[in-house]
Amino acid sequence: MAKKYSSAEKRHRQSEERRLRNKSVKSAVRTSVKKFVLLAQKKELAGAEAALKEMIKGLDTASRKGIIKKNAAARKKSRMQKLYNSLKAAQ
Repeated sequence: MAKKYSSAEKRHRQSEERRLRNKSVKSAVRTSVKKFVLLAQKKELAGAEAALKEMIKGLDTASRKGIIKKNAAARKKSRMQKLYNSLKAAQ
């Protein structure tokens, strides 16, 4: 960390806070994806639908804030929607 300039110290503090906040959001998104996949594997349609909506909301929020890239969010949403559609078709 910088020692000479107070502005550099402040920038360091800010970047550390942002890093932790971004890490938290990424972790929450990964957890929601895992939760949806687990429900889909158990073939629980109602729970999977609710988890899918929550996951999409989290991905959109993270994408909008620039925490994950727009195309990465779109790719994950597409794959999970495809999984949900195949689950729904099997019922």
